[in-house]
Amino acid sequence: MDTMTLWHITGWQFAALAFAALLVGFSKTAVSGANTVSLAIFAAVLPARASTGVLLPLLIAGDVLAVLTYRRHAHWPTLWRLFPAVAAGVVVGTVFLMWADDGAVRTSIGAILLMMAAVTVWRRRAAETEPDPDAVVTRGGRIKARSYGVLGGFTTMVANAGGPVMSLYLLSAGFRKLGFLGTSAFFFLIVNVSKVPFSAGLGLIDGNSLLLDAALVAFVVPGALIGKWAVNRINQRLFEQLVIAATVVGGVQLLLP
Repeated sequence: MDTMTLWHITGWQFAALAFAALLVGFSKTAVSGANTVSLAIFAAVLPARASTGVLLPLLIAGDVLAVLTYRRHAHWPTLWRLFPAVAAGVVVGTVFLMWADDGAVRTSIGAILLMMAAVTVWRRRAAETEPDPDAVVTRGGRIKARSYGVLGGFTTMVANAGGPVMSLYLLSAGFRKLGFLGTSAFFFLIVNVSKVPFSAGLGLIDGNSLLLDAALVAFVVPGALIGKWAVNRINQRLFEQLVIAATVVGGVQLLLP
């Protein structure tokens, strides 16, 4: 952890991190795509490796708020199908972080962001979703769950960027808004909590990073409340277009030398 960088950020940099923390809360209770903007901001302000460790506790705080809001709408059969593959992806991501330096992590985050933007665009243009999450139990459905699970586990471990991957899977399984939010809330709470020992073991979470989290978590709560208020009022199509554009800009910025 580059503690000197963390404790010598400017007022404008802290304001950017505070805005990103607010978006974390908003993404957990309204539009998950907003989280990729938070990822880009954190990776731009902080060292790329350090940013993943600082962001993780904030994501967990947002997950807790989302579970409290949508806990009655989770679809547990889908979650049990995903968890083994996600665990494998988290292990692969941990191995990658053991040897990857800050430049490699920064480049990886940028590439993942651009890939997720492309996935989101593809999802928007895809055909009608499959009819029922309970029906996605065929051999093809199991293969799809494992594929998305491994990719989601890897991206969430390396860059906290598993949201778009799992959003695509849940939408393709036919989830409506509340079922989508309830299932993803429990999914990311369990997965993100399970990542804490790995991140701490890699030195991405320490006392200094947690102190910065303590200053930023206050912005997660109003973001979650705004999301809860906006979820039935927001123009989803326009917002997704803005999120995709911001994600592409953030990804390109991280890939530039």
